[in-house]
Amino acid sequence: MDARDAALTRAHEHALAWLDSLDTRPVPPRAGHDEVAALLGKELPTGPSDPVDVVDLLAQASERGLTAMPAGRFFGFVIGGTHPAALAADWLVSAWDQNAGLRMVTPAHSAVEDVTSAWLLDLLELPPAAAVGYVTGATMANFTCLAAARDEVLRRVGWNPHDGLHGAPRVRVLVGEERHDSVDLVLRYLGLGTPEAVAVDDQGRIRPDALAAALAGGNGPTIVALQAGNVHSGAFDPFTDAIRVAHDHDAWVHVDGAFGLFAAATDRLRHLTAGMAAADSWATDAHKTLNVPYDCGIAIVRDPMAMKAAMGMHGHYLIQDAEKGDPFEHTPELSRRARALPVWAVLRSLGRSGVAEMVERLARHARTFGDRLAALETVDVLNDVDYTQVCVSFGSDERTREVVRLVLEDGTAWMSGSQWQGRAVLRISVSNWSTTDEDVERSVAVLARLAGAVPVEA
Repeated sequence: MDARDAALTRAHEHALAWLDSLDTRPVPPRAGHDEVAALLGKELPTGPSDPVDVVDLLAQASERGLTAMPAGRFFGFVIGGTHPAALAADWLVSAWDQNAGLRMVTPAHSAVEDVTSAWLLDLLELPPAAAVGYVTGATMANFTCLAAARDEVLRRVGWNPHDGLHGAPRVRVLVGEERHDSVDLVLRYLGLGTPEAVAVDDQGRIRPDALAAALAGGNGPTIVALQAGNVHSGAFDPFTDAIRVAHDHDAWVHVDGAFGLFAAATDRLRHLTAGMAAADSWATDAHKTLNVPYDCGIAIVRDPMAMKAAMGMHGHYLIQDAEKGDPFEHTPELSRRARALPVWAVLRSLGRSGVAEMVERLARHARTFGDRLAALETVDVLNDVDYTQVCVSFGSDERTREVVRLVLEDGTAWMSGSQWQGRAVLRISVSNWSTTDEDVERSVAVLARLAGAVPVEA
């Protein structure tokens, strides 16, 4: 017990030192893989080590190889930081060490999960009777929802999905041309192959007329995957018209809302999600806009029985709750962390108004980036900055890539390069609760300075 307490105390000291460094340290890592590996030691020790020494070695060897992802100036991917209440709750998750799959075995977790799920459905204005599962991230949330979709549309045409896919009717999956690549990955996992791409507008929103034409051109069991938050433009599909068209063809409609689903939590941005609640399933990622620690995706399915049929199992050794069901029946995993606890903590800490304010603040910072950068010479903002994403070109692809390189070399902020609609872009994703106006101003100033240092082509 003394060794445990000493190790936890030392880990706490290292954690606070790391968090205290975020405002001033360079955002990119300062050491590469080989340097960290050499410090850790590549040979397994022949005997035991003091836990305190182990914690010290891990923290000291890793420190220079860490990216300041929780910092307010990390804009490289759509990932948030960790809200203080969620971080503290996550420490309790590890200390309590609950296997969160069975309601009767871990009643405290199940109570938290039930309360949290009800809060989320209310906050996002989704059906209150929907089933909610807590998984690793948006990819597995999409997997869970689309597994339920696949099995249900097969049942509608008389095929038992437990018989497998060999000989089954082909399931059509229609997606927008600018869906996230993880949707295609999930469809491969599910044995559904490459989806049919539907035309989109200049912001990446699926076109309902093109969707209607595609649906009319085929038949059989069908899934339509829509998007709340394009990873480049931040745009939202026109849910009302797209869902109506899909349901007219008896298609299951899924919404990939990895970071955009939480626009529904604020009066100022809710118009972006208008009509979204009519879908059949929704996926989001709480470690994005909601700012809880890794890992915590959330899968939501309107029909609880469809989710249970796809994810559930029975084992005679399991102590199951036949009346209320069990958390493991909503996820691909039997054993998992108590992921609902940090979500409960951040929702309890912020409340309804605090969540809305945080989401609106992220979008306001993105608009500031868009406005300030659009005012610079030789800089083009390529998207309508309606949410939290900004895509910028500095002229030619070569010049844009050079500015991206210089940004990462400078270290003040992290912004990643990408390719959107055939052009190289600098992509800015504002997702962190701790990003301040000063963080945005510092980052804009760096971009202006570095862009000025790269010659404009004649």
